[in-house]
Amino acid sequence: MFACTATAADVWIITDRQYPVQGTPDRLIELDAPMRIEAELSADLPSDSRQAAELVQHRLKEGGTLLQQRLAEAYQGVADAWSLGITTIPAIVVDQRYVIYGDTNLDQALTRVEQYRKERP
Repeated sequence: MFACTATAADVWIITDRQYPVQGTPDRLIELDAPMRIEAELSADLPSDSRQAAELVQHRLKEGGTLLQQRLAEAYQGVADAWSLGITTIPAIVVDQRYVIYGDTNLDQALTRVEQYRKERP
């Protein structure tokens, strides 16, 4: 017996908070994540630039490695989306080869990719 080899090995959803997608991908890239993290860091800063800089430094230090990891993952996601040439969101990317734009249902998008693969083996 042969197993079906047309299943997706790696599924990414590239979107932002404005366009939620149903389903659980291997990787979720929210293009607005860096902006949201930066907003957290700059929330309620004093008008004095020296005090504001000190407060941001304190927040960065307080966030530690978890914050550094969040920032790195957020910016890496943006870079990866750019490297794939993603131009519209939401985008569902299968095996870094197939892209479905505008679909907010992961299962439907995977079905479309599966159908495409069957028609073009």
